[in-house]
Amino acid sequence: MAANLTHLGAQGEANMVDVGDKDETTRTAIAEGFVSMQPETLKTILAGNAKKGDVLGIARIAGIMAAKKTHELIPLCHPLLLTKVSVDIEPDHALPGLKVTALARVTGKTGVEMEALTAASVACLTIYDMAKAVDRAMVISGIRLVEKTGGKSGDYKAGA
Repeated sequence: MAANLTHLGAQGEANMVDVGDKDETTRTAIAEGFVSMQPETLKTILAGNAKKGDVLGIARIAGIMAAKKTHELIPLCHPLLLTKVSVDIEPDHALPGLKVTALARVTGKTGVEMEALTAASVACLTIYDMAKAVDRAMVISGIRLVEKTGGKSGDYKAGA
């Protein structure tokens, strides 16, 4: 199995992948995550009444900033010149809670899956941090790659 893991050398040592010979292509990744909470917590957030401020706006900014710093957080990730990062947060009353969707795009030699996943994760963590005073029982779940396009390995779509 170790032979299939690109971040391991021949003896199992950590290794940053050499992407120097790869073609530059446009690569996009979309990730998602969910924050489940009490219905009253969701109402408070959507009404803009959280004591710490604009939960959704700050979570968006936190997710974007996190995507830009992924290489500083995840060992062996390449620093990327991201061309686009967006974080969308939608209420899900059936959960009840919030669905976070993060998109990252680059024209480069390596993918942006980790940047999208980091953006979604940190946006969810920020929602928790900003609303924990009213609901410490919130649950972050379902963080996953939904879709990726571009690159040598081709396209991926969850569930396809």
